[in-house]
Amino acid sequence: MYKNVLQNIDNIEIWPIISFVIFFLFFLCLLLWVFTADKKFIRDMANMPLADNDTNNTPIKTENL
Repeated sequence: MYKNVLQNIDNIEIWPIISFVIFFLFFLCLLLWVFTADKKFIRDMANMPLADNDTNNTPIKTENL
């Protein structure tokens, strides 16, 4: 039944291509951010769950994001 419904939609073949392009662009942007992100910021975020709230009162600089 669903096969017949999808076959009757005009331009249905474009949607998988659009989905792939959106996914690929998102993946490229995320990869670019990972390689250009400030390493100190990433280190601070990785250590945040392990740090005590009393000893880690220094603000994180986010101006280079």
